[in-house]
Amino acid sequence: MSDTTGSALPIIYVRGFAGSGVDTVVDDPFYGFNEGAVHVRVDGAGEPRFHQFESPLLRLMIDEGYRLFVHGGQREYLLQQDDRAVDAASVWIHRFYDVAASTFGSQPQEFVLEKAADDLFDLVKLVLAKTGAPRVHLVAHSMGGLICRSMIQRTIPDDPEAGGALDAATGFVERLFTFGTPHGGIEFAVGHGLVERIRDLTGFGGADIFGPQRMYEYLTPQLPGAPSREDFQATVLPVGGFPTDRIFCLVGTNPEDYGVAHGLSARAVGARSDGLVQVDNAFVSQAHRAFVHRSHSGRYGMVNSEEGYQNLRRFLFGDLRIKVDLVDLDVTGEEGDGIVWQLETSLAIRGLPVLVHEQTTAHHCPVQIERRRIRDSPDTPVPLLTTFLTSDAYRPLDPETKRPTETLRHALKLRLLSVRQSGHGLLFGDHLEQIADWQDVLVVDIAPAPVGQLPRAWAVWNSAVPGAIRDWNPAGSDPLADQHPDEPDHWQGSLQMPPGAHTLLGKQSRVAITVTPR
Repeated sequence: MSDTTGSALPIIYVRGFAGSGVDTVVDDPFYGFNEGAVHVRVDGAGEPRFHQFESPLLRLMIDEGYRLFVHGGQREYLLQQDDRAVDAASVWIHRFYDVAASTFGSQPQEFVLEKAADDLFDLVKLVLAKTGAPRVHLVAHSMGGLICRSMIQRTIPDDPEAGGALDAATGFVERLFTFGTPHGGIEFAVGHGLVERIRDLTGFGGADIFGPQRMYEYLTPQLPGAPSREDFQATVLPVGGFPTDRIFCLVGTNPEDYGVAHGLSARAVGARSDGLVQVDNAFVSQAHRAFVHRSHSGRYGMVNSEEGYQNLRRFLFGDLRIKVDLVDLDVTGEEGDGIVWQLETSLAIRGLPVLVHEQTTAHHCPVQIERRRIRDSPDTPVPLLTTFLTSDAYRPLDPETKRPTETLRHALKLRLLSVRQSGHGLLFGDHLEQIADWQDVLVVDIAPAPVGQLPRAWAVWNSAVPGAIRDWNPAGSDPLADQHPDEPDHWQGSLQMPPGAHTLLGKQSRVAITVTPR
């Protein structure tokens, strides 16, 4: 576990693929990190009200006190400063496309991803020298995440001074957050692989960087332990390399609002995508992730969204990691009965106007509940989600004491659905569309503890709460017991599934909650 307690780290933003629009991209001083959005919400009278999201750049400055230094050019500004003289709580933009723009010179350079990764490492070293910070946070959109991974997995390990080990980047990078990055490449739902083969063979528009051949080249170091071409999997980091616990991948599930090429891209990639990147290719294996109903970019894009920012902020600065699993499942029915069980999940955090995680059948990404031949054990839980909370986050005032409430609250909505299928497709004879076989909301309150101590947690099912959830006070009940009190690095408790779920998921089925201080 890395330690950044009491210190702010510089943030470097790396944008995505520009294609033929390089000249337009370089006209934006912050490469899109300054773009916000305005969305319509409905008030109590049914009237529309606008909800404005300022942009991730402005919100980092407002919420976390980050500063922005430009003075005509960020890199030039840094070069003029003394070492350790610049505030570490600062945001920097990796302007790797500038050299490829025809507006900045008569001889624009061809974009090469490896060169962009090498230049990123130069910027990282410069920022660290001028701020005195031990490491940086990397925040990236789309292809920018691949540039970051190329630096982390290839540039730094192969560097003659800084490298020599697969995990050498841990000395420079604290955390990596990606918005809609095609970690597994870009694939299409049409053409049976022909489109990908033509792209990779011709390199049309530089898009071959999203194919397996080029990905192997820019993600693989020349070190012992690196995967061979035959063993290479783009979404898997090398064993002994950069820790996946330091990576968070935001996955978009809204292809309809991705308007590039008048929607042709979204139709070609398929419904289970953000319009450009398929869901299964949008995360690193074993890394933290969240699903949000946002498109790859545009008016309803991930970067310029409240959902994206809240996940970013909590991953970078949250001091509590919350992991939720289903355990001890005994799913109803028998092998071969043709019933497929799917669980929808959505996570709300008190005080936020958006969901920070959402997996639903309507968005083509529910949690698949498999029937096991052998009853589930603690070693084989069904992971539901991992999120991050901040101990000093806003809390509403207690109506009696007039002081902020003691606990952080989040609520996890669960809906279990089923559908019957045969070898020829889905059967709808006894089906009720969008009607759940069971649903409930798990309300979890966590009381942060002083450094060196573990937090306490309460949990209750909404079906057991009389009245409104906002009025429930956990102080009137005992906190969940720590099931592993002899393990001081985390707290873990569990709550039995409500009676309505026993027939479907088993009488011993439970939700396990693990809270780990960071």
